Amino acid sequence: MAGHPTEWGGSLRTVSQFVFLFVFWLLLSGHYDVTQPVDRYLIGSGAAVCAFVTWLARRRFAILDEEGHPIQLGVRVLVYGPWLFWQILLSNWDVFKRVWSPSLPIAPCMVRVPSDTRSDLGTVIYANSITLTPGTVTVSVDHDKRELLVHCLHPGAGVDLLAGGMLRHVKRFEGGGDG
Repeated sequence: MAGHPTEWGGSLRTVSQFVFLFVFWLLLSGHYDVTQPVDRYLIGSGAAVCAFVTWLARRRFAILDEEGHPIQLGVRVLVYGPWLFWQILLSNWDVFKRVWSPSLPIAPCMVRVPSDTRSDLGTVIYANSITLTPGTVTVSVDHDKRELLVHCLHPGAGVDLLAGGMLRHVKRFEGGGDG
């Protein structure tokens, strides 16, 4: 089974999870001075707790899979993240103009947007990306019909979604291909 914790990818996910948890713990704790006995004790205790939580996540709860800890998306986020940020800025500007300009229509509507992502994780990324861009909110996901129901501030936002640009970016992000 792909992504099973006992495969090589599972081992990489386990190490990644431990490192993430431990770095997060270090940032929150503020204890970095290994020359001080108290800090050494606290750092060791923090590492032990992070190792235990990682063990629990892998062995007892089996949540270190491709969706629970998607390290396979690590490098691709460097492309998708800035693109999504730019889309958020553009949408913010559009909403700002519509709110302050009486000549631009605000005509709320619901649009059914096809979603042929490769995985449930891709669908979640797509739905969240739509919701993060101002003027659109993903209301529901229909897995059987493979579509999202999206509330749009104006019909133009729905037309943009139906054009499929965001879906292509999400599919490239989730699978590395063109979509």
